[in-house]
Amino acid sequence: MKRIRNNTLAGLLMAILFNAISYSVSAQSDPTSIDNKKVTATILHLDSLFWKSYNDCKPEDGGLFLTDDVKFYHDKGGITNGKSALVASIRDNVCGSQNPHLRREAVEGTVHVYPLRNGNTIYGAIISGEHVFYVTEKNKPERKDGLAKFTQVWLLKNNEWKMSDILSYDHGPANRKLEIKLSEGELKEFEGNYKNPKFGTFNYKIQGSNLLVSGTGFNAVLYPESKNKFFIKERDLEFEFVRNEKNQVFKILVHEKGAVVDELLKF
Repeated sequence: MKRIRNNTLAGLLMAILFNAISYSVSAQSDPTSIDNKKVTATILHLDSLFWKSYNDCKPEDGGLFLTDDVKFYHDKGGITNGKSALVASIRDNVCGSQNPHLRREAVEGTVHVYPLRNGNTIYGAIISGEHVFYVTEKNKPERKDGLAKFTQVWLLKNNEWKMSDILSYDHGPANRKLEIKLSEGELKEFEGNYKNPKFGTFNYKIQGSNLLVSGTGFNAVLYPESKNKFFIKERDLEFEFVRNEKNQVFKILVHEKGAVVDELLKF
């Protein structure tokens, strides 16, 4: 009986080992996996060439990567239909001699490629991520101007890859702050009315995981970035809640572009 059990155990271990080896070999030879890697490498390469033409102000070269009926969706500038219109827009607005030079750069670690299939046949791919734009004005150093998300659809037709849809959205400041989570008890300490001699009274109250400020024509949602600092997404404003010697919140310092521009006292 003992020998039978040992043989059974040995057979089970051999089966597990065989299955593991078979899985490893099949995974390595999976044509879908190989295709995905090939598609990803191809799209990343073509994407880099398209954006190089953009940065070098050679929109006609960039047009080689576009379908004739390409659509460009921009959350601030509307829709641009067709290759001719898009190339002209880049030439006149981005590369116009009177305009500052604009340079685009993908944010490292955010760019991903997703192959598109019809059954086992690859017909396209989506590339998405975040990108930063830099501006260079005459006789001035280059500066970061904004951050946005992008999504592009590439289609494979007649063995040729071209972009059919381009989306650029969620535009905001390049130095966009990251939101953290505070408890309701932590947020509760900041609630109340704060007064500024010049602009009047403002009320701060909890709204979900954030604070809502309202008063004298100003309404905004404040997002926590630390235990005592908040920011708004519409402008480069930071709200710092200051405590007294009794560890009680008694005033707010408003920062704009790093400098204190306002002070409000709690009452």
